[in-house]
Parts: sequence; structure tokens; C-alpha cells
Amino acid sequence: MHINPYLFILPRTPGFIVWNYKDHLQHELDLDYSCRLAKLINNPNLFNQDNIIDTQLLNAGIITASKIDSPEWGWDELSKIYHIGTQNIPCEQPPQNIQEWSRQYLSHCNEVLAKPAPATERPAQDTQPRIALPASRVLTDDSLGHALRERKTCRSYTGEAITLNDVATLLYLSFGYLHERDNDRDDSIANGLDARRSSPSGGGLNACEGFVLAQNVSGLQPGVYAYHPAEHALSLINPLPESALGLLLGGQHFINNLPLGLFITARFDKLWWKYEHSRAYRMAFVEAGHLSQSFQLVATALGFGTWLTGAFSDDQVETLLSITGSAEQPLFFVGCGASDGQAMCQEMQDLLQQAQT
Repeated sequence: MHINPYLFILPRTPGFIVWNYKDHLQHELDLDYSCRLAKLINNPNLFNQDNIIDTQLLNAGIITASKIDSPEWGWDELSKIYHIGTQNIPCEQPPQNIQEWSRQYLSHCNEVLAKPAPATERPAQDTQPRIALPASRVLTDDSLGHALRERKTCRSYTGEAITLNDVATLLYLSFGYLHERDNDRDDSIANGLDARRSSPSGGGLNACEGFVLAQNVSGLQPGVYAYHPAEHALSLINPLPESALGLLLGGQHFINNLPLGLFITARFDKLWWKYEHSRAYRMAFVEAGHLSQSFQLVATALGFGTWLTGAFSDDQVETLLSITGSAEQPLFFVGCGASDGQAMCQEMQDLLQQAQT
């Protein structure tokens, strides 16, 4: 017999809470069960099929008849628990089309709105009068200010193709290593860590990477590509999945005709190399956020609508990107394309209009 490697045990009087963080299952053990489990952890060979506690622990998956392999993660167990424990959004019945997604999402929003909202501002901590800042400068239409004002999340796309030149611009200015900054370095920068993107990166590690999902790019075969920032080049990883893109992204089928998407992944082995503390895991999400915003601003400046989501099936995405079981994991998805600028898909607008009649 073997102990399930995906267990997290919390002491909670009068016993233990045993959490299977991979399967999202929680068990409460009293003193008898806790003591027996402790003995089996010390020596799994003590398992006795005539002992009712042993058989119940087996049926619950706390003990397993065969050994379960867990991915090699390095020294940092806490981040492994957090990462695996937060994978795969629970969904009893994934939406099979855009109408189902719209109904489920609208129902969810109504449930949220029915609860008391948190305070708009955090509790006041200042004791001195606040300082009013001057109004922001009005920048020209070809400026960063214009892109910041125009950027919005769109859920309605025409499906029009994106040119390869635009894809190259998007990737270089958001994920590429900027040649313009080759001379922007000094003796404080370690060898091998001198590459610079337009977004900041914890420790200059550039731990996040980009995988392009090209559905309709002129001059580029549809497929999933890895972007190589040092070379500013693409390499084909896999063909597009046969199923609709919406099934991969939490049932959000309004995005099925999005011409260009980008999965942002994190190389955790890079983070653990420099930062031997689980707080480094947070930095992966911070960096992904920086890169996501840079991508959206560049896309907006090019005249595209943008969309982003963290709702996807980790297992399916890992397979699609060919990174299953590795220390590189998907964190976020962004995309862009020609759009009519609508924040809501037509199906959601129809539902809202029906509710008002």
C-alpha cells in the first residue's frame, strides 16, 4: 500500500482535516482515524484489509493500492500544493455552447450581486489630509495615453485575419528581447540576465513565456507555436485542437473566431533557481500580468480589440502546449483581433434584453 502523495493535513481539534488537493476532496478524521493514519504513514505495510478504518482510508483515496507518481517540483512543496490545488476550475456541467455559457454566467453574476458588496475603499490608514494630484496630461492620439484610454475587453470579433507583420510587432513589443536596449546594461547585471523586455520581470529572469495560438493569421499556418524571444522567431508545437476554442477556455464560446491568442506560461524552474522561497510563485502571476497588459496596449495601438481570461482547463492546455508534467505551467490567456468593440457577446445582450421585457 502507499500514501497518496497529494495530501495536505491540517490539525483541527478534535482531529485532522486531510485535504486531497489534487482532487479537491476533504476528509475529517477523528482521533482513532488520525492515529491509525499516522501509523500507516510510518509503515504502509501495516495495512489490514480486515480493519474497517484501513479499508475506509483506502476507499477515500487517502491510501492507494498502487503508487501515484507526482511531478518533480524541486524543494518547494508549498508552491506545489498551491499550484496543483488551484488547477482546473470545478465545473459540474461545462457550457456546451455560447447560449449555455451566457445563462450560467448571468446567473452567477446575479448571485454575486445579491450579496453585500465590500467597501469601495480600504479602511483608512492615513491621519494627514490627502494630497490632490494634478490632472493627467492630455496626450496625442498616437501616444501611450491614447492606448491606455482605448484599451477595453471585447467579446465580439469579426474573425478577420491578422497579418504576420502585426503578429511580429505584437510579440516583439510585449514578449521580445528588445534590441534597442542592448546597450542599456552595466556591471551589476549578471551574465545571461541582460535580456530586457518592455515589461519588468522579477530578478530579470524573464520567467514567463508565450505560446501563440494562431487561428487566422495571413502567412502563417494555423496552429500552436512557441515564441523564441532571443531570436524573435516561432516554432510549431501542435496543430490547432479539433474542438472549439471555447471548450478549451471555460466554455466561453464567444471567442471561437478569435484570430490570434497567446498563452502565457511560467518557468518555475527559473524562479526557484534564484528565489528559494514560495513567495516567488506570486511573482510569476505579477509578471504574467505585466506581459498581458503590454500585449493588450500594443494590440490596442494597432487597432485591435483585446480579450483575456484565466479560465481554462490546465490539463488540456498543458497537452496542447506540450508541457505536461514539466516545471513550466500555463497561467493566463490573452487574445486580439478585429472587433466591433462590444464588451458583451450578442447572445448575452439578447438575454439581458429579454430580462428587461
